[in-house]
Amino acid sequence: MKTVIVMTSLFLGIAATGFAQDKQVKTPPAPVKAAFQKQYPGVKAKWELEDGNYEASFTNKNVKTSAIYDEKGNLQETETAIPGQEFPKAAKDFITSKKLGPIKETAKIVKPDGTIQYEAEIKKMDYLFDAKGAFLRAQKD
Repeated sequence: MKTVIVMTSLFLGIAATGFAQDKQVKTPPAPVKAAFQKQYPGVKAKWELEDGNYEASFTNKNVKTSAIYDEKGNLQETETAIPGQEFPKAAKDFITSKKLGPIKETAKIVKPDGTIQYEAEIKKMDYLFDAKGAFLRAQKD
């Protein structure tokens, strides 16, 4: 009986982990691939399906970058890794005051309309801030 319970628990844990992850995509739809190649000619990317959009992860000028497109190839946002000193002080102060923990990675997010946001990854959560460092929301990484 113990074996059945352990095996069932193990199976459910693996299944839940699989459903929580983004789905890797070998080749995105033609409009998405064309839009990416137009913006980043000759760059190779790893593709994932994220919340119905296509995320290309790649290195651009030695900087870890990702670009997210909808199924029609419209750019939704571009995210680039930034060093901690470029992360807004107000955002750092918020993280410290709330005792959220050490920052694993920081990034700058640019929307197609030019809106800028910042992201800090802490304990498998993404904390988003506006351009001035004001807290917006937290979401699972």
